[in-house]
Amino acid sequence: MRTIAASWVNGHLEVLDQTKLPLAETTVELTRLSHYTKAIRVMQVRGAPLIGIVAAFGVAQESLLTKDMPVQFFQRRISKAISALAATRPTAVNLFWALEKQREVLKEYGDKPSTCARRMLEAAKAIQSAQVAAERKMAEASLRLLPRKCTALTICNSGPLATGGIGTALGSIIHAYKHGKVTDVIVPETRPRMQGRLTAWELEKAGVPFTIIADGAVGLALKAKNIGAAFVGADRIAANGDTANKIGTYAMAVLCREHRVPFIVVAPESTIDRACPTGSGIVIEERDGDEIRIVGGKRQMPARWNAWNPAFDVTPNSLISFIVTEKGARRGGRLR
Repeated sequence: MRTIAASWVNGHLEVLDQTKLPLAETTVELTRLSHYTKAIRVMQVRGAPLIGIVAAFGVAQESLLTKDMPVQFFQRRISKAISALAATRPTAVNLFWALEKQREVLKEYGDKPSTCARRMLEAAKAIQSAQVAAERKMAEASLRLLPRKCTALTICNSGPLATGGIGTALGSIIHAYKHGKVTDVIVPETRPRMQGRLTAWELEKAGVPFTIIADGAVGLALKAKNIGAAFVGADRIAANGDTANKIGTYAMAVLCREHRVPFIVVAPESTIDRACPTGSGIVIEERDGDEIRIVGGKRQMPARWNAWNPAFDVTPNSLISFIVTEKGARRGGRLR
């Protein structure tokens, strides 16, 4: 069964509310700009590629709502919409890449609001279609990196819920399972938002065997299980190959190096930020400490306790075996 994370239906975007999964499958209708910014900020939608897709549709939505307004008003509203969406989350470069695509449309067609609105909707749909096509290529390239049948390890969530297509890292794992290269998947919880539950939900939908573990059990799993490779996604890849992904990825890469397990990053070319020379230039989002203190809507510790809640960490290219994009696999984590 294919998971559809976001669909343009009857003049608006419909998305699965990922904050309710896996216990409830709830659809949210995004019909105005505030709906789009909220959905990204509170993580009703998440995953770098999907954030970019949703943001592109958010700009298109605003253009459709204002296309009958005077030109200057239209241009001002669209510029403000792009700025509002850009302020939702700082780390995922796909967000800014998609918004820049819409900014280019505004520059070319902004003096003709109706035409601009149509072009912006076309651009958003094109971004989503290109992502879907890219993921198929990434899955094929990743498959060639697995020399034997094995257990796969991942972290965070990088399947259809994160991308709008088949997924990046998790899409590659599921593709490898269908081709007999992967037997099962080890899934860390991924604190603090428990995104491992989303990966588990997707694997169950795809019929792939999996085991959920605590994040702290990754080292033992690498020692005790038949893990042949770790596949992870990315929210931003610096020009030198340093990669930002969900918190815990860096530790996993260090442990993979110790246990001689290939560590493979799977992400589209749009995730590469060539204007960012190294990982030290990547802004790490820090979220509300209550995402650690409160689990499942229930407070687990006093509000007065300090909590540090970085959403991402950066893995240096020296720990990365391959970076896989729709252009193929690059060895050693370095980009050329």
